[in-house]
Amino acid sequence: MNILLDTHMILWSLSNSPKLPYAAKQLILNDENEIFFSVISLWEIEIKRLVKPDFINATAEEISHLCIKSGYNLIPLREKAVYHLHSLKRPETEPPHKDPFDKILLCQAISENMNFLTHDSLIKGYDSKNIIFV
Repeated sequence: MNILLDTHMILWSLSNSPKLPYAAKQLILNDENEIFFSVISLWEIEIKRLVKPDFINATAEEISHLCIKSGYNLIPLREKAVYHLHSLKRPETEPPHKDPFDKILLCQAISENMNFLTHDSLIKGYDSKNIIFV
């Protein structure tokens, strides 16, 4: 299975954080799964690091090197991901989800036929078979 990691999953897995759910760790460590990280997550990390230096100690470049060293594959943002944004649907009963990085990552997973691994409860509100919520 091809799995695109949400940004927080990247950070938790690289730091071996206790926040990383056991189910996520099992999926990441499973040799049958291909693990991907997105250039969008690198943008998100660097922007948040510049705004809140205490949020993340490492630069996006350092995170990228750690991901590659961990066997994760970098995926660029391709034009076709944009075309899925209009198809993201949320029931009116779901709380609003305003994070643009999450929306881009989910569209990227959909367009690349990947599963999107997240622990963000707002993301599971989207009507998409590509979401793995743990």
